[in-house]
Amino acid sequence: MRPVLRAVGGAILIAGIVGLLYVGVGWRLRHMFESDPSTVARASLQAVRQQNRLVPFAARFVAVVTAEESKFGFSARKTLIMPGLVRYSIDLAKLRDRDLTWNGATRTLTVTLPPIELEGPEVDLTAIREYGQGGVLMTLTDAEKELDAANRKAGQAELVAQAHDALPMRLAADAARMAIERSFAMPLKAAGANATVVARFRDDPR
Repeated sequence: MRPVLRAVGGAILIAGIVGLLYVGVGWRLRHMFESDPSTVARASLQAVRQQNRLVPFAARFVAVVTAEESKFGFSARKTLIMPGLVRYSIDLAKLRDRDLTWNGATRTLTVTLPPIELEGPEVDLTAIREYGQGGVLMTLTDAEKELDAANRKAGQAELVAQAHDALPMRLAADAARMAIERSFAMPLKAAGANATVVARFRDDPR
């Protein structure tokens, strides 16, 4: 039986990274770097790096896996329903100075992001459900332990596979771009710089 995706969580933009670059910072930058938006961007980069990690998106998945075993003319079967939470994050410490590109002609700041990393899955042990049949074999042998071990391994693998699916990866990437664009656009605007911020990943087509 192929495990199925039960639910995909919504995007959760982390307010801390945006809130860090508040208007007061921009007010000071206005007086220090008013004529040089690229200098404002570099100052913002240092603040962003200090956040260490951005988690712009999280999703909840459900794996449904089944294991079977036959011995001595008897058979046993167990199905496991395993929900788990996966967080999609970006290591902001990996942002480099060369990841900022300022185009004076178009007044566009391009921020090139490191790849998204997956954290988890965090299995919700309280929500796990199991269904089985073949009690004779499970009573006489250690078949139940073997089936449970096989299901747990397969369930974890299925949750990871679902987390790498195109839809949640795209939602996570979109949320990350939005969060980063805001985190750089706010201080630029507060500093009086008329600029557009575009965030992209290193493997995005140009």
